Amino acid sequence: MPSVCLYFHVHQPYRINNFSIFNIGQDLPYFDEKKNKFYLERIARKCYLPTNNLLLNLIKKYKGKFKFGFSITGLILEQLEENFPDVLESFQKLVKTGQAELMAETYHHSLSFLYSKQEFKKQVALHKKKIKKIFNYTPTAFRNTELAFNNEMAKTIEQMGYKTALTEGAGQILGWRSPDFVYKAHGTKNLKVLMRNYQLSDDISFRFSCRDWKEWPLTADKFSAWVNQINGNGQVVNLFMDYETFGEHQWEDTGIFNFLENLPNEILKHKDNNFKTPSQASKAYNPVGEIDCPNTISWADTERDLSAWTGNQMQKQAVQKIYELEPLVISTKSRPLIEQWRKLQTSDHFYYMCTKWFSDADVHQYFNPYESPYECFISYMNILNDLQHKLKNGYNKKVKVA
Repeated sequence: MPSVCLYFHVHQPYRINNFSIFNIGQDLPYFDEKKNKFYLERIARKCYLPTNNLLLNLIKKYKGKFKFGFSITGLILEQLEENFPDVLESFQKLVKTGQAELMAETYHHSLSFLYSKQEFKKQVALHKKKIKKIFNYTPTAFRNTELAFNNEMAKTIEQMGYKTALTEGAGQILGWRSPDFVYKAHGTKNLKVLMRNYQLSDDISFRFSCRDWKEWPLTADKFSAWVNQINGNGQVVNLFMDYETFGEHQWEDTGIFNFLENLPNEILKHKDNNFKTPSQASKAYNPVGEIDCPNTISWADTERDLSAWTGNQMQKQAVQKIYELEPLVISTKSRPLIEQWRKLQTSDHFYYMCTKWFSDADVHQYFNPYESPYECFISYMNILNDLQHKLKNGYNKKVKVA
């Protein structure tokens, strides 16, 4: 019987200001507060509030039979605390029901694991602390930024105490095998891995409103029929997607909310179906095999690799420079400076520098404030040069970092 594991990722970055070479050394802010608040207000109105309310009603209606997982970055939690406390409260209500599991991840939605293990562990610890403070919750399952995953990461995650990892059901790793089973990570004692069924996930998150798609319109009964076909040939159908799918990527007038509202009923019509959170799915099923992932995979684009963030020279130069500054930044012991540096690690900045144009290139435009990747690169590098200028000229060391 297939369990359905719904998981939603909730994140918005601190977008940077248009920063020119003439701004260097002028002590100007790096982040565009007005623009960040504008985007978040829109997303909260169109997605977070209506979807949270719908999920809460579904939890009440199905009395423990409907459940799902969230990963919520530290950055979005900060912004909600400061500007939209009612939205934060709506997430807290969902978690209090006991039917919404919270995942662990990097606080700043960074690629730090690939460049600094020490920084990675610090950001995961900061996220854990934030989740405990806001939700009184301690995660046991882990999802890395952009579902990035490899063998080394699996070992580190297990050593940090996590029991379950989420990643992409990438064909280059699975080969002939199905993502609809629980696997064990290569080189670990017992780290279980849930792999995204990207075909079914993307049917909702990307193709739902595509009128030239042969399956349009997608209805809950049609989708549940596809899930039912896995009966006898799978353990768990992992539907992982950005939370903004509901109301923002797929607008209300596409019928996306009606689809979500009707989905639990259609899934549960089959007596062998159920919903499980990621940790519940991990505990319920024994691994059917091992996942060997020597190279890093992700859930982005047709390649399922890191080329969306590190595929061109601009991205490589930017990401290399931000992590080269780590020793100097940390040595200042300045909480404000270190926090700025960490916000500049957010993967979105490098994503906006992407120059790839494939069938799914439009995803790079979601909430992208730049007219071109080059505009983002220039502003970002000017900010890093300004940060370097501060470090060379002796930054205020009075405020100590925890």
